[in-house]
Amino acid sequence: MFYNKIFQIILIIIIVLIQFSCPNNEVIFIKYQNLFTELLGKSKAEVKAKIDNAWDHLFYGDNDRQRVYYPVDDDMAYIMDIGNGDIRSEGMSYGMMISVQLNKKEEFNRLWKWAKTYMYQNDGPYKGYFAWHCTPDGEKIHENPASDGEEWFVMALFFAEARWKNSTGIFNYGKEANKILDTMLHKDEDGGNIATSMFHPEAKQIVFVPTTGTSSQFTDPSYHVPHYYELWSKWALKDNDYWFQAAKISRKFLKKAAHTKTGLMPDYAEFDGTPIDPWNGGHDAFRFDAWRNAMNIAVDYAWFAADKWEVKQSNRLLKFFYKEGIDVYGNQYTIEGKMLGGDHSLGLISMNAVACLAATVLERSEFVEKLWNSSLPEGRWRYYDGLLYMLALLNVSGNFKVYFPS
Repeated sequence: MFYNKIFQIILIIIIVLIQFSCPNNEVIFIKYQNLFTELLGKSKAEVKAKIDNAWDHLFYGDNDRQRVYYPVDDDMAYIMDIGNGDIRSEGMSYGMMISVQLNKKEEFNRLWKWAKTYMYQNDGPYKGYFAWHCTPDGEKIHENPASDGEEWFVMALFFAEARWKNSTGIFNYGKEANKILDTMLHKDEDGGNIATSMFHPEAKQIVFVPTTGTSSQFTDPSYHVPHYYELWSKWALKDNDYWFQAAKISRKFLKKAAHTKTGLMPDYAEFDGTPIDPWNGGHDAFRFDAWRNAMNIAVDYAWFAADKWEVKQSNRLLKFFYKEGIDVYGNQYTIEGKMLGGDHSLGLISMNAVACLAATVLERSEFVEKLWNSSLPEGRWRYYDGLLYMLALLNVSGNFKVYFPS
């Protein structure tokens, strides 16, 4: 009897290790931090109420002032960029990620069906990609994809597979995720002269836009999500070693892209991290895309602790903004630290709070408190601020989790 129990315990341990094992013999064990509780003393009930309120506001609030999620027909919905009046793959994929993290299967499936019905391209030069933005009635405004949309679609689909299991058709989540990955990595093999793969063949980094010409010859640092690549290296049906290497390459790239004193990164950069402004739009500076780097780096550290530099970087960034004034810092800067835009934006407040998952500076509690005390966005520009705020609430509360497919 005693030996049977020992055998059962050993068997359980082996099963757990197999379930969470990786191709490179690593095992993932993640401790999710609830910084609202740890740093601010908020109860779990208070945190849940905060998240529920944000969900209700952004997904089911007032049509004209609050919500960004809009149901269409009986089984579809879209996330709208209110300020620009269009539907973007960025917002759709963020909406799906928020939904799967909160176990909202209906909203997830509605968003996914709309994306597959109207944004996905079944033919033409961008076959297999999603048009990066459409009108609310589903007409494609531009056919080319935005690389971050595909990345977040894939990760949300893998998590959906883990939480809800695969069904049929487009709701075979794992199959759909792998199809997107295959297109992202192997589009060049189609032999067309318009679309390219989403990862540069030599640099092995995500490109700004996978289209022939300038757009595929540089990158956007905020599109680098090494924590996602790390998971794809374990779960994808093929190219696993490529994704493992891509995670390592992205981590090295982010080190080069971050300013050594301010921690700021540009919107766009060469593959060696040098800021670039190909169309004279000021994107060699820290602007709206670049806000998200704080989140991506901190979550990579929270999940994998792959590089202690991510702690130093998060500390450096928070110290910069703290010196600028935690209640007044601007939302756009040169990477050297000269202010270019004086608005104190909720989206950046949110991303800086997520940086606290990796940071160790004492001031981090003040950044978390700023997020807690921020009001939900209303009006024309609620889309980007609101989605980043929602992602931040999930991350900072320990509710942005890895869900493991069986």
